[in-house]
Amino acid sequence: MHRNILFLGVAITILLAVPGAKAGTQPPREDIEWIDIWMPHTNEHALPRVLLIGDSITRNYNPFVEKALQGKAYVCRLTTSHFISDPLLLGQITLLLGQMKFDVIHFNNGMHGFQHTEEEYRAAFPAYLAAIRDHAAGAKLIWASTTPVRQSHHIEQLDPRTERVKVRNAIASEFVSKEGIPVDDLYALVLPHPEYNDAAGVHFTVPGEQAQAAQVAAEIEKVLPPAK
Repeated sequence: MHRNILFLGVAITILLAVPGAKAGTQPPREDIEWIDIWMPHTNEHALPRVLLIGDSITRNYNPFVEKALQGKAYVCRLTTSHFISDPLLLGQITLLLGQMKFDVIHFNNGMHGFQHTEEEYRAAFPAYLAAIRDHAAGAKLIWASTTPVRQSHHIEQLDPRTERVKVRNAIASEFVSKEGIPVDDLYALVLPHPEYNDAAGVHFTVPGEQAQAAQVAAEIEKVLPPAK
């Protein structure tokens, strides 16, 4: 059985143990929800272990981060579409952090959860942050800002959804700054480069993914402990 399928199955099994997960109820969700977990080098312990938490954008630049940190860290990922107030996401985080120790966690929820308001985003963020911090004692945390959205086939123009991205980035920044968590500003990185986006305006071309990965790897290296 593939590891990502195994983790998903266990995550669903433990849902009833997650606060807020009640039988017969669920928060508003997207039409298609997904989770992808990638855990290389699970039986090796010579290098620090890094976890990237994010969405499909994180999943796409993950291989380039893994390559950039080759020989320096084992790079894992938990990428998902679930919104930060969804008990399923909190269960996924709790499960994974309970199974493996990570030295650095680089996290972001992306632009998922647009069926929720910014007020709901603000209300949910403390529990999302606590789920990571409380189950990853000793890990260095890095928050990544969400990237802007561009108009489909008119990538030189920002999509109106970018205004919501900016608000959510500001909300997240308030919380992580209070906790002393550094910010990896991927929004600022890609904003002047519409050529980094693909034609649909949400995801990125390979050069865009590589640019993000280079910055992510550099930020991780700042807090990466030495190899054992």
